[in-house]
Amino acid sequence: MLIRKLFKFENAHVVRNCTSDRCKRSIHGHSYKVELILKASKLDHGQMVYDFGLLKGVIKELFDSFDHAICFWNQDDAEYIQACKKFSARWISLPVSPSAEQFSRIFFFLAQQVLKSTKTQNGEGDVDVYSVIVHETDTGYAQSFSEDIQNEQMGMLTLDSMEFSAQIQQEWSDMMMYDKLKRGEFFHNPNVELQVKVPS
Repeated sequence: MLIRKLFKFENAHVVRNCTSDRCKRSIHGHSYKVELILKASKLDHGQMVYDFGLLKGVIKELFDSFDHAICFWNQDDAEYIQACKKFSARWISLPVSPSAEQFSRIFFFLAQQVLKSTKTQNGEGDVDVYSVIVHETDTGYAQSFSEDIQNEQMGMLTLDSMEFSAQIQQEWSDMMMYDKLKRGEFFHNPNVELQVKVPS
């Protein structure tokens, strides 16, 4: 079974080496919509794949980090990267170019890492990311699947290869959240007191 959660954010970037002159030579922004699609082969005690309320935690905070931020490829011109860091308090350094295609991979990867590092408490099953769709405009989107994530040709993604500015980290409910994720520490979902006995 699949469920979908929609996230929205505003972001600026330059997409180097693309065909369009406007995209590759000028900073520009988009109103992004990100569809996170989760899958599971069983339902939890609330008869859900995954409670939507749980997606308002670490996953939402990481996705919201991209809001009103400028993203840049860490292989871009050093002077441009330094200007981004100097003139924007909210910036994210990425190991790949910030195209819609790469954003779909990045959000898939981040959500996947959080789910792997989460101790569930309500009988959740094999919850995993099925797909991520990133809408850059009303007319175009990019969609990634599990086979796209650790694809060397598309660029390797690791938690260590992404860097969030100090301003972004200060806005997290736990400033050490990303460091904990990198260290493999577990996040714990709330305990649930069952109101109705669940058949075994």
